[in-house]
Formats: sequence, C-alpha cells, structure tokens
Amino acid sequence: MRHGNKINKLGRTHSHRKALMSNMASSLLKHKRITTTVAKAKALKKYVEPLITKSKEDTTHSRRIVYGYLQDKDAVTTLFRDIAVKVASRPGGYTRILRVGSRPGDNADMCFIELVDYNEAMLGTAKGKKAAKRTRRAGKKKVGAETTETTVEATTEGTEVKAAAKPKAKKAKPAKDDEAKAE
Repeated sequence: MRHGNKINKLGRTHSHRKALMSNMASSLLKHKRITTTVAKAKALKKYVEPLITKSKEDTTHSRRIVYGYLQDKDAVTTLFRDIAVKVASRPGGYTRILRVGSRPGDNADMCFIELVDYNEAMLGTAKGKKAAKRTRRAGKKKVGAETTETTVEATTEGTEVKAAAKPKAKKAKPAKDDEAKAE
C-alpha cells in the first residue's frame, strides 16, 4: 500500500531521479513534445508545471530558482523568453499527456507529453497548412446539344442583371479512317 508515498521513485535513486527529471524537463521545454512512459510523464508533469508557473515572473531570483532545477541555460532562456509569454494568461495545466500505445520490447505504456499551447494540430492553426483540395464527385453534369437555354437573374444594388447560359455545340471530330482517306 502507498500510505502517503507522494513521489513515484521510478525504480531509481534520488540523484538518478533528479537528473532524469531535469533532463526530461529540459528536453520538453526545448522540443515542446517528447515521448516517454506514462509513469515518467506523470512525474514530469508534477516537476515541470511549477517551473512554468515560476517563469511567469521574470526576475533574477526566479531565473536562478528554475536554473537550480533544470541546470541548462538554453532551456531556461527558452522558458522565460518564449514559453512564459505564451502561457501568461493560462492559470495552470500547461502540459498534456496523450497515450500512444505500448512499447514493443517490454509492453510499457507509452505517451507523448507536450506543452498545450504549442500543439498546432489541436489548436487548428498549423503553420504552412495548405487548403485541402476539393474533389469533384458528382460535380457538373455534362451538357448535351439538346439542352434548352436557361436564364439566371441576379440583383446587384437594385438593378436587375440577366445572363443567359447557352450550351456549346460540340464540334464533330473526323474519325481516324476519314483522316487516312484525306491523305
């Protein structure tokens, strides 16, 4: 039974666990999304969210506290320069855990842990996303020579405009036999 054991030790010593969390937090802040096991992701969430909250106040003291946890100048710079600005209005819940199945070797539950405000696919604002091409299924009906004239009326600023759509007559192409006889 747990009986108040709040920390998941992850089968590691204190120093190993501290280094693991520091490295994973730095990677998460640099890359915005990492793949890991569910147990490590849950432990990382508890580790990194207070650091992100601390980064909302950009002072020398808060930078030194965060650096004490991360031990990575690039990660601290990224956190205070980019991430803190983007999550300034968010009251908490900066990370999201998405389960992706199990690892083939040992069947461990795997997941993505990502920063919520950096997932363009979920936000719907993907950079470089092109408009999807529309397919023409059951598109235009083919117009035959026997179709009658149709009239379309449209009103623009109080004046009526009439436009007539007439079918185009198909030109008869000479058959290959006729071309051979012409030569």
